[in-house]
Amino acid sequence: MNQSSTARSSLGNTLSGPQVTMISIAGIIGAGLFIGSSNAIATTGPAILISYALTGLLVMLVMRMLGEMAVLQPDSGSFSTYATRAIGHWAGFTIGWLYWWFWVLTIPVEAIAGADILHSLFPAVASWEFAVAIMVLLTVTNLANVKSFGAFEFWFSIVKVAAIIAFIVIGMVAVTGYWPLANVHGVSRLYSEGGFMPHGFGTVLGGVLVTIFSFFGAEIVTIAAAESKNPAQQIRRSTNLMVWRIALFYLLSIFLVVSLVSWNDPQLKAQGTFQFMLTSLNLPGAKLIVDIVVFVAVCSCMNSGLYTASRMLFSLGQRGDAPSQVKKISANGVPAMAVLASTLAGFAGCVANYAFPNQVFDFLLSTTGAIALIVYLVIAISQLRMRSQLERNGMSPEFKMWLFPWLTWFAIFIIVAVLGYMIISPDYRYQTLMSSLVTLIMVACSLYVTRNRKAQDVVKIVGSQKNAPALRRS
Repeated sequence: MNQSSTARSSLGNTLSGPQVTMISIAGIIGAGLFIGSSNAIATTGPAILISYALTGLLVMLVMRMLGEMAVLQPDSGSFSTYATRAIGHWAGFTIGWLYWWFWVLTIPVEAIAGADILHSLFPAVASWEFAVAIMVLLTVTNLANVKSFGAFEFWFSIVKVAAIIAFIVIGMVAVTGYWPLANVHGVSRLYSEGGFMPHGFGTVLGGVLVTIFSFFGAEIVTIAAAESKNPAQQIRRSTNLMVWRIALFYLLSIFLVVSLVSWNDPQLKAQGTFQFMLTSLNLPGAKLIVDIVVFVAVCSCMNSGLYTASRMLFSLGQRGDAPSQVKKISANGVPAMAVLASTLAGFAGCVANYAFPNQVFDFLLSTTGAIALIVYLVIAISQLRMRSQLERNGMSPEFKMWLFPWLTWFAIFIIVAVLGYMIISPDYRYQTLMSSLVTLIMVACSLYVTRNRKAQDVVKIVGSQKNAPALRRS
């Protein structure tokens, strides 16, 4: 490997245990919980709780499967590496590039959302200037060293967790009738306005499609843990705690919302979930408080997205599935070229958004609609094949998926069913077809790379055979 003297060939292990723990928490708390959940509530009604429970169950099963593989073989490429080993090179190549594609398009989304919040507070500065500043700051942080990323994400997560806990405490006080600023109590709104399931069970399934993308990012912990001192322990602990985080952060907070406010009030979608509830409770400065929390959430998501995209690109480079430059590591233990390449792709998304509003960038974003489910499906199939192979060899993983293989097959069935529903649903068909098109393009690229690699191997073998007689004569 020809690298400069300031570069190394592998990532470091400087992320601390608390940082990895908070990264795992941050992975499932995004702006979608604070704002985006309002669309799901308005569409489904109080029965959105069932949607969140079903989605949470699926994510918990997928994370358990991923945890089983990651504890056995911690790797910065995570499920992309496991897919290569379990399914084939084309699967690892495809899912790795799809995941990178998802996050480099998420980076500008979050930067634009954060910039809009800052622009509303400081209108003298243009929104695009704030977007550039946010991206530059977090890029510098990711280039410094992985500890800088971990420190930023640690404090971002602290703010988000504190905000949710405060929200839950306020909601519990209001539900029990002790909130002094508004005359509210009880949970009657769960059933008083059209019933618990006002639009039938079909909208509950539709709610799963909306909520599943709120949870995407939980898998980041298996990537980050590869840069900690004890990755297997960190992955095991984070995966075991996943169910409690889902129950606390999502189910309890959304339960309080649909108990205290009208799910069909137009202001719910206009203001966002947390702001609408706090405003209904007459909390002073509710909008400013939520704006600050949402700004932290989008910065956290962008920070994690840049980190994750760069590590996936680095892993692809190590396996020969991306340009060799991206696998070079700086003296600080950072894949600097992978970080810069991911950042440049994010900047391109920002430019497309501001230069061609509601055109190019919206088209690109539509290609990510089903990527989360495709990633989950590949994780499940990889775990099914790797575990079966282990058992055929008389071995057993230390950290096991529950009730194997039945729950693995159950998860696969659910994912395929949701993908099928997305194809036949007018609201999601276009996004699903666009995601499928990008997936097919990636598969075609993987087959081309594989064929090219085999051709090069043949040339090497033929060349060595031709040189063999000359070597023997010498």
